[in-house]
Parts: sequence; C-alpha cells; structure tokens
Amino acid sequence: MPLFLFPNIPAGGSPAILPSRGLANKLTGLFWRRPNLLLILLITPPLLWLGVVYLGSLAALLLQSFYAIDEFSGMVKPEFTLKTYGELLRPQNLDIILRTLLMSTAVTLACAILAFPIAYYAARYAKGRWKAAFYLGVMLPLWSSYLVKVYAWKLILAKEGILTWATDATGTGFLISGLLAIPGLGGSSLSTSYIGTFLVFVYVWLPFMILPMQASLERVPTSMLEASADLGATRAQTMRSVILPLALPGIIAGSIFTFSLTMGDYIIPQIVGNSARFIGLAVYQQQGTAGNIPLAAAFAVVPIVIMVIYLMLAKRAGAFDAL
Repeated sequence: MPLFLFPNIPAGGSPAILPSRGLANKLTGLFWRRPNLLLILLITPPLLWLGVVYLGSLAALLLQSFYAIDEFSGMVKPEFTLKTYGELLRPQNLDIILRTLLMSTAVTLACAILAFPIAYYAARYAKGRWKAAFYLGVMLPLWSSYLVKVYAWKLILAKEGILTWATDATGTGFLISGLLAIPGLGGSSLSTSYIGTFLVFVYVWLPFMILPMQASLERVPTSMLEASADLGATRAQTMRSVILPLALPGIIAGSIFTFSLTMGDYIIPQIVGNSARFIGLAVYQQQGTAGNIPLAAAFAVVPIVIMVIYLMLAKRAGAFDAL
C-alpha cells in the first residue's frame, strides 16, 4: 500500500509520535465543533445573576405586597391578603398615584418637545466637530453628581435665586408671579411649587430622551426624504408622514426612560417642591419612617403595572417594529 496514504508514517516505516493535546486545545476543539455550547456557557452566569437578583427581588416585592401590618403590634403578618391593595384606594393614596401620573406625563411630553429639534439637528445636520460637541453637551450633565444638580436648581429657583434676580432686572418678574399664582401649581417661590419640581425633572431626564431619539432619527434614510419632496410633499407633510413614524421607536424608548424615572424618583420631590408625595417618595417613607413594608411594596407595584400596560400598548401600535 502506498505510504502517501499514511502521512504520519515516515519513509522508514516507523510511525511519527504526535505531542499529546492539552486541555486548552481540547476545549478549543470542542467549542469549535459545538458553538452553541460556548454560547450557553457565556450567557448562563449573567442570566443566573439576573434571575436571582432582579427577578428574585421583584418576586419578593410582589409577595410582600400581599402581606399586611398588624394594627396592634405593628408587625408584618405573613398571611395572604388584599387588604394592602385596598389601602391604595384610599383618597390620599389615590391622590399620590394620580399626582405621579400627571407629573410623569407632563415631564415626558416636555422632554419629547424639547428633545426633538435638538436630536433632529444632530442627526441631519451636525457633522464632525459639531456632532462631537453635541454628544459632549448632552452627556456632560450626566457626569456630574445627581444631588449637586438638584440642589443647584433649588438655589436657582429660590425666591432670592438668580432666576428671580434676572426677571426683576429685566422687568419680567410678573411672569414668575403669574405662574406662582396658578391655583394648585404655584407657591411662594418656584423652588416650593410643582412648577419647580417639573422644571428640575425635565432638566435631569432630558438627555435620556435626546439620545434614543437622535439614534432613531439618524436611521431615517435620506432617500425617503428626497422621495417625499419629489412627490410634492411639503416639509410639514414630510415631517408628519415620514419622519415622525420612523422616529417613533426612539420617541417611545426615550419616553420609557423619562416616564419610569419620574415615577420612581423620590429625591427631587423631597428637595424641590411643596413636599407633596409622589410614588417614589411614598415608597421611601413607608418602608423607612413608617415601617409599612407591605404598603411600600404595593405602591412599588403600581409603576410596574403601568409600564407593562404602556409597553403592551406601544407594541400593539407597532412602535417596536423598526427596532
């Protein structure tokens, strides 16, 4: 039989001795033959961590919301009951939920209105250094301390703050006085009113609306805009029929950030505003000062349910089809 059929046997007839394969070589060969095994080994640890820490905490939260506080001892009774959810229907608790929903909706709408022209300019016109300046300007506020920004705004909006000084110097102080005179929204100063809380929320969460909106607008093909113009559409028609539908996934993504972050925040309402409670602040006070963990858990479930419903409606509307 010809020797070329056996390359490991030299011309002398004795077989060649191959070095033994190490563990690393064996694993490399195994993963090369079975790439799915490598994928499973890579994603299993983070999935286990996510399941234990995130889903486990959500399950514990949901379980705690079905407990209740004993009225005599003040201790949590680990017995299944809907009494805690019934407490959410009390007028003072319904006011907290409604106040939070209105503030979250207003902040989200304001962020979308302010973010769209900024994101549109960055996506369609900013090039080179201007685009770098855009990213720097949007990201720079996120690099500073959250508390520092909130306390800085408290000083800006205070009765003796720079905003009041500027309006008085320019003779436009009547604008702030008019805003503060609005029933239910105003107060002695912007820093102790719902308007001040709203302004700080918008400032803090605006970058979370700009970035996904800008990324979505960048994916709008220029050819579609040219085709719209060739068909005789005006700029307004192109904006309404072409740009906005294609930018909807970015708008939805940004609204998820701003809406959920506003619902869960408890620091801004504590520092800026009239101390009216929102859901985040109610959770903080119930589990901390009051020690009513079941009611705090029930309050925490409310934003989760609202966001699940919101995501389902957005998906049904086709907002995620272009993602």
